[in-house]
Amino acid sequence: MAHHRAIPGTLLVGAGALAVSGLISCLGGTSVQRTETTTPAAAVSVHRAAVRPPDWKRCTGLPEPPADTETPPDAFRCATLKVPLDYARPAGEKIGIALIKIPATDRRHRIGSLLFNFGGPGGDGVDTLAQVADQYAELGTRYDLVAFDPRGVGRSAPVTCVGDRRMDKITARDDSPDTAAEEKAYIDGRAAYVQGCEARSGELLPHVGTLNAARDMEMIRIALGERKLHYFGVSYGTWLGGAYAHQFPDKVGRAVLDAAVDTGIGSADLALQQAAAFQRALRDFGDACARLGRKHCPLGADGPSVVKSIGRILDGLDRKPLPTSGDRRLTQSLGTSGVAAALYSRSAWPYLAQGLVDAVKRRDGSLLLMLADVQNGRNEDGTYTNLAAANTAITCADGTDRHSPSDVRRLLPKFRNASPIFGTSMAWGLLQCTGWPVPGDDAAREVSAPSAAPILVVGNTGDPATPYAWAPALTRELGGRATLLTLDGEGHGAYDTGDPCVRKTVNAYLLRGRVPAAGTTCD
Repeated sequence: MAHHRAIPGTLLVGAGALAVSGLISCLGGTSVQRTETTTPAAAVSVHRAAVRPPDWKRCTGLPEPPADTETPPDAFRCATLKVPLDYARPAGEKIGIALIKIPATDRRHRIGSLLFNFGGPGGDGVDTLAQVADQYAELGTRYDLVAFDPRGVGRSAPVTCVGDRRMDKITARDDSPDTAAEEKAYIDGRAAYVQGCEARSGELLPHVGTLNAARDMEMIRIALGERKLHYFGVSYGTWLGGAYAHQFPDKVGRAVLDAAVDTGIGSADLALQQAAAFQRALRDFGDACARLGRKHCPLGADGPSVVKSIGRILDGLDRKPLPTSGDRRLTQSLGTSGVAAALYSRSAWPYLAQGLVDAVKRRDGSLLLMLADVQNGRNEDGTYTNLAAANTAITCADGTDRHSPSDVRRLLPKFRNASPIFGTSMAWGLLQCTGWPVPGDDAAREVSAPSAAPILVVGNTGDPATPYAWAPALTRELGGRATLLTLDGEGHGAYDTGDPCVRKTVNAYLLRGRVPAAGTTCD
């Protein structure tokens, strides 16, 4: 994929609700093989597989970096690691896991490799690290910064479901139906999408998911020659990191889990709490916008009136979509996705404010459409990443919840009460896995790792996508010496906000092994 991820992270609720997050030429490894053994029973099938060290080559096909980037393009190296498609048959068919690396700049004091997952499920790692490497430059002095596309994502045996033109129709489709006819159209559309996934990727679907991605991470650790896995997971990456720690607790090195997910709750509660968090973030945006005055924020005199104006704008799009600078129109679903996308980062709030003003004063939906495209994984050339397909496949692999339309109708009042703006679409998004051809596995939700090395969990009180309450919950679920760090701030995640206190605390842990005191708060 060739896109600039201006807004980090992707929605956990996936393609059914607010989100639907070029090829690298790499050669295989050498004939040298490593094998290891470890104690957890879950790891046995991993270590029966032969692991070849990556054959690092110069990367090609990466997206254009930000104009102000300081990481030189020739710093990146790429490779493909072969892993079993099915860990129950480690000597059987293999798939390739795409890797990217930036070698540590201070080789004398190198600690090892730091593996990243930037979020999802369905978000890529290769393109993302290529674009955000500067944010981790201090860590890159003593770590090789390494990222990967999880299986089913990006360049790693990607799941596909529909073509690009069909994706344009899906992202524009009414995902907050308010008539029986609209409900039927939405339900039929979801069913058709599932059928497309089965037709195009049916043989791959049983083998994606967090459990296998965690096993792939262990293969990556072995291939890199690291005694322990040092890890930085964001958003869904915290779930993946927890799953790794549960399966391979004795291999956990220094691990940061930022923007934590509570894996102990079901999909309906997760979506409901997320809807409430997005609504709270929208209220915070409304307050900030109103403080600018009517000249810069002509949407209302105070926060509540700004939020009401946003609701009226989105309701209007349901009746009459807005024209944009291209040949697409801004529908209510796309407008809602654009608003949600901007809430991921406070730095995107000015774009949201301008997009809303353009919609009201100029009847132009171009800026909100641009924000929605970032959220939906749509590139400027009209192609899509496989974010939506991978999100659905991984989400449905990671749990047994399969909701019916009657379930949604029963839950709608709760969702609308939690979020008048986002609640309806997020409730209907619960149909994401309805009719999925592969049964899910709730074992993916198990993250307890009481014997693991200290794990640093980080939560942001103003996080719209992973509500803060999930951070202490994940800390408890991990058990052992897991420690919570809190940021009293805004946006999805904490480290990427640039907060000096968070950066200092996380860097001290990763670079010097200093675990902060329990209850440490940055404000």
